Order: sequence, then structure tokens, then C-alpha cells
Amino acid sequence: MHDFVYKNNELYCEDVAVRAIAQRVGTPFYLYSSNTLLNHIRAFKNAFNGAPHLICYALKANPNGTVLRLLGREGAGADIVSGGDLFRALRAGIDPGKIVYAGVGKRRDEIEYALKMSILMFNVESGEELLAIDRAAGEMRCKAPIALRVNPDIDPRTHAYISTGMKENKFGIPFEQALEYYQTAKDLPNVEVVGVHQHIGSQITEVRPFVDALGKLLGFVRNLRAAGIEIKYLNIGGGLGITYKDETPPNPQELADAIRPLLEQAGCTLILEPGRAITGNAGILVTRALYHKKTKDKNFLIVDAGMNDLIRPSLYEAYHEIKPVIETDSDDHEAFDVVGPICESGDFFAKNRRLAAVNQGDLLAIMGAGAYGFSMSSNYNSRPRVAEVMVKGSEFFTIRERENYDELIRGEKVPRWLD
Repeated sequence: MHDFVYKNNELYCEDVAVRAIAQRVGTPFYLYSSNTLLNHIRAFKNAFNGAPHLICYALKANPNGTVLRLLGREGAGADIVSGGDLFRALRAGIDPGKIVYAGVGKRRDEIEYALKMSILMFNVESGEELLAIDRAAGEMRCKAPIALRVNPDIDPRTHAYISTGMKENKFGIPFEQALEYYQTAKDLPNVEVVGVHQHIGSQITEVRPFVDALGKLLGFVRNLRAAGIEIKYLNIGGGLGITYKDETPPNPQELADAIRPLLEQAGCTLILEPGRAITGNAGILVTRALYHKKTKDKNFLIVDAGMNDLIRPSLYEAYHEIKPVIETDSDDHEAFDVVGPICESGDFFAKNRRLAAVNQGDLLAIMGAGAYGFSMSSNYNSRPRVAEVMVKGSEFFTIRERENYDELIRGEKVPRWLD
């Protein structure tokens, strides 16, 4: 569910016309609905109500400070993967005691930063990382709370690039070696084992992979306890998918209903790390049609957004619905490749997509762009990153200004020998 709806053939975000925002801020821009964000985080809270749980929003999906502050005020913690993520989460007022730190390549300075801020736990991804955290904590004279990320070798049935819980993936510790790693961690002087973590992938559209992975993990927790290693937190990661085209992913309540009977056996506080499921359908990318270009074989619709603004179609061949901001009564549809201005053949948003007649200057909405949209954007081709806007009811607010040309060269320095 989301709050992008047509009223009298014009696309609105909540009670604000998208066209009116475009007139004020220009295009392209990202647009988010605060009401959709709140409804999504509350759906997770309500689904797991009555069970000890913590929702740690995955910053990598959308790290905008206003998004973080909004979710944090609803009680959300944060799933982070870098020192920058930690900085953003703290700046947004998120309690460090609700922050979990994953990622395979934590640097020493990032580990020290997280220890200094007293985060809830590190999700440890390798043996060498475990020893590095122990050394850092020892030198800082503190205890590092840790969970080991266990790779359960469960197929999440998603795109290969966003599958993270199988043997061939770089993430986590192989399931068959995990007990040995936990026994090592138990004997280290400067770490405290507090949990176990898994995350099997992203954009998962079935309940079964979650159930299978959790069942395997609970068996492992029993083995840990038999070995004298007590577990307080059971972190099952995120990955719940959204509808981009014709997917029918389970909602949070369906996920809760499926795994709650298993959780009752665990006696742990559950941690979830949703990202896309919170922000994905809460945001769109608004772009303007620049030119038509027809060849013998193709019709191209060239728009002012590019793959530097939204890379998912180029990177994953991901589908995003494209809607006109102003609907027409025309039955005239044509098949277009919708492309941007970037100097790459991979710069496209859709291929051979049938769209109603689009005129030069018309506004289009690329749907489902609230997750992994702006967060993966870049300045490729020296393009300033776009503005981000949030709607609350009948008002809208620019929550990130559009970059200018001067900001493209911020930090660059010319050596003396070229002065």
C-alpha cells in the first residue's frame, strides 16, 4: 500500500499534486510519502506485538536523515554497515542501544567508533573480524557485544546479486563451522556473545525461505546452549519484498504468523532488519520527457533522469512501473525504451514498455523507487545528485537540496605544480 494516487487524472502524493512539486523544485527529484513510511513501520510493529522484538531499519535502503528521524520516533533502531551509517543514525536521534552493525569489511576506526558509541551489537562476518573486534575492545578496555552471522545455505529465490545466505555468497560464517567460531568467541577476553544473526537475501516474495532459515537457526541455537553459550538476541535479518510489477509478497503480519510458532521456542528477543519493505513503495522518482527518437528498430523516450539517479534497472534489470503524472483519455499506446542522458547503453528505466502517448515536457513517475534509489545514486557524467522531497498531508518539504556544480568539485585540490 502507498499514498500515490490519482485524483481527477492527476497523480498526488497524499494531498499534494506531484506536478505542483515539480514546478517548485524542478526535475528529476525523489518524492516520499511520510504517511506510507509510518504505515509500513507500524505494520511491522503491530505484526510482532506481544513478542519481545526490535525493528532495526536497514539504512542502506534509504539513509536520508528525515526518513531516519521519522522511523526513529516510531521506535525503530538501525541496521548499519559502515561508520557513515552509524553517524547518520546517531545524528537522526536513534538510540545506539538499538543499533546493530553488519558488513564484511569493518575497518578498525569504524569498530572503535561503534564501541565508543555503545551500540547493541556487532554482527560478525569472519574469524579475522572477530579477532580484530576483540583486540580493539581490549585496547579500549571495554567488552564488545557480538553476534556471529551464520550462513544457513538457504535459497531465498531472488536475484543472484541480492542473495546473501547461500554457500557461494561472501556473507556470514558457513553453517557447519559456526559452532567452532562461537566457542572461539566465548573464550575471547574482550567480547560478549549476545546473539546469532542471519540474513538470506533481499526482495524475497515467499514466506517459506524465512521459515526454513529460522528452523535451521533455532536448531543451531539449541546446540549453542548445550555448549554453554547463552543467546539473548535472535536476528533474522530483513529481505521481505515489495510489489514492483506482479509480485505478491507476504505482508509483515503473514511473516509474523508463519514464524511466531517457531520463535516461541527460542526464548530470545527477535531482531528484524527491514529496509525495502519500509521505504520501497513509499517513494517515486519524478522525471520529465525531453525527446523522442525513432529508428527503424526502436522508439526511444529520452528523459532527464539517468542511471546515475536510479541504477536498479541497469544493475539488476529491475522492473519499475512508469506512470504519467497527468493521465490522458488517449487509447494510443506505443512501445518505448525509456532511457536517460548517460553515455552508457545500460542507461535505461524500461525496455519495450508500452506507454500512453507521452509528449515532450510531460512528467513521468517511476514507481517503487524509495529503496536503493537515491542511496545508490552517483555523480557519474558529472551530474549533480537530485533533490529529495517529503510530503506530510497537504504540505511538502525539501529534505535534501539538489546539488549544484560547485558541489561536484568539493574536496578536489590542484597540486602546486599545476598552479
